[in-house]
Amino acid sequence: MEKKQFQAESKRLMDLMINSIYTHKEIFLREIISNASDAIDKLAYLALSDGSIDVKPSDFTITVTPDKEHRTLTVTDNGIGMTQEELENNLGTIARSGSLQFKQEMGKDNAADIIGQFGVGFYSAFMVAREVTVLTRRFGDQQAYRWESSGVDGYTITPCEMEGWGTQVIMTIKDNTEEENYDEYLDSNHLQSLIKKYSDYIRHPIRMVVEDYRMKEKPADAPEDYKPEWETVQEEKTINSMVPLWQRPRSKVEQEEYDRFYQEKFMDWQAPLATITTSSEGTVTYKALLFIPGQTPFDFYTREYEKGLQLYSSGVLIMDKCADLLPDCFRFVKGVVDSPDFSLNISREMLQHTRQLKIIATALEKKIKNELAKMMKDDRETYEKFWAAFGRQLKYSVVDQYGARKDLLRDLLLFGSTASDKLTSLAEYVERMKEGQEYIYYVCADSAAQAASLPQVERVADRGFEILCLTEEVDEFVMQALAEVDGKKIKSVSDPDALPETDEEKAQQEKQAEESKAVLDFVKETLGDKIKEARISKILKSAPVCMTADGPMSLEMEKYFSRMEGAQAGTMKAERVLELNPNSDAFAALRTAVDSGDKEKAATYVQVLYHQALLIAGLPIEDAAAYTQLVCSLMK
Repeated sequence: MEKKQFQAESKRLMDLMINSIYTHKEIFLREIISNASDAIDKLAYLALSDGSIDVKPSDFTITVTPDKEHRTLTVTDNGIGMTQEELENNLGTIARSGSLQFKQEMGKDNAADIIGQFGVGFYSAFMVAREVTVLTRRFGDQQAYRWESSGVDGYTITPCEMEGWGTQVIMTIKDNTEEENYDEYLDSNHLQSLIKKYSDYIRHPIRMVVEDYRMKEKPADAPEDYKPEWETVQEEKTINSMVPLWQRPRSKVEQEEYDRFYQEKFMDWQAPLATITTSSEGTVTYKALLFIPGQTPFDFYTREYEKGLQLYSSGVLIMDKCADLLPDCFRFVKGVVDSPDFSLNISREMLQHTRQLKIIATALEKKIKNELAKMMKDDRETYEKFWAAFGRQLKYSVVDQYGARKDLLRDLLLFGSTASDKLTSLAEYVERMKEGQEYIYYVCADSAAQAASLPQVERVADRGFEILCLTEEVDEFVMQALAEVDGKKIKSVSDPDALPETDEEKAQQEKQAEESKAVLDFVKETLGDKIKEARISKILKSAPVCMTADGPMSLEMEKYFSRMEGAQAGTMKAERVLELNPNSDAFAALRTAVDSGDKEKAATYVQVLYHQALLIAGLPIEDAAAYTQLVCSLMK
């Protein structure tokens, strides 16, 4: 028996295989089972093309056998097997793939689901095994062969006896170390979980003897108060599901099956709000099964949350969370994508390039958007549940990347409104707009009730115009990103030009401003840098005062930035403007105090009006006690 050295720079390449290519040692089981599946597929294909081969699909099986006593883990298949020459070529030459060669010989269309490509998966066994033995017998041959290796020191091939055809891969598992627990690869429960994780949708049954519990038979002479007894039994079971749910026609799957799959796969106690199935054949072939969750994950808005869909290639799990398949705006979506067309890297843990991925991601993005839009139209109650869970994510996504996805998401947004107790979409708002209404109006507040009571709302509301009530801190950023909808510009009710003015109204404004110049100058002098200016308001009708802002930053934006973690006080401030209503009793009292020269009283009035404006705007008062004393001083 001659020991042969591996070809192709054996020691360096083998060391690379064992220690560098794979991220997780547990991947070895996926690779060995995938090789077994390929061997069965090869024989199944030959049986289809050669009527003399008498094998049926129901005959095929893969068996996983752990043996704790001898520290061996054996994976057995009844696939095509190997000759001595094939053993030499496939296992003696690292990075030579017999499966890839078979695929090329048969043609892609005929053997598209053959998994192996690189000829390296077998050697992943050495990550957990100190010795690997392969017993194999080619279908139709009488002679079997044994291949043995302890890794980089080479391998031997000798004739042996073997019943039936196929291949056995016997891995002698390493002893535990301080860093690694290799015993888990001999534990049937752990092996079951690995099979379910990586190889659940291999099309052939994966069988294993597992420990189970069953009730003992009740004895014939059992007393009346007999209590059932349970016993532990060893039973061979099929571990994998074989046919993925996403490969079955939707018409053949009950919604309860989809719900159960989602809840078990993604560990959610609630059923999903929606199930989306989609597929494509052509440039890229794929099938996808997607779910819209019914609740926000507890860590959804944290840095720890990982988006992504499970990525399969021909039923074998490649990535648990492929982030590139989902845009951030739909990061809440769960599901799986399965395609035979991905260009995988050598370990099959990542993709070599992303052309196919981009095609699929673009199609999924469009599909998800359309399904949500359909839900909004046909099942508003369910959509509002979705909105309660993930509406904020859509809003953030409108603002993100300078509004790059605003056109995609605009129709999915909902807001409160003065026209109804229910949420409304922008399209619904536009449809209800009155004749002659130029703008879509909005107001920011902490609640819809507060929004309706703000003084700057009155003038627009009295015209009969609907106003959107924005109650989340991101909302005004959304409005600025959108800018317009269907040609209708979006305006805050606080904008001076929110309502068109006649020439007569403009003249009246200019006259009031001129007559009030002394009062406005006194207000600015009294408040100093606390405001940019005081002016006669175009937006107030009956209320005496309110606070607005000039420039690109609004008061709502200032409040948002002041609440951001780590924001430094004073770094992000709006240019505040104190708006005064010249027709109010409060302004008349202020004018009288200024004209009479009673600066102390006038200054008190200014401070009261300024702090009232802060309160209305929801801005903080620096010294609440001083403001209270100020108000009480007016009661003397």
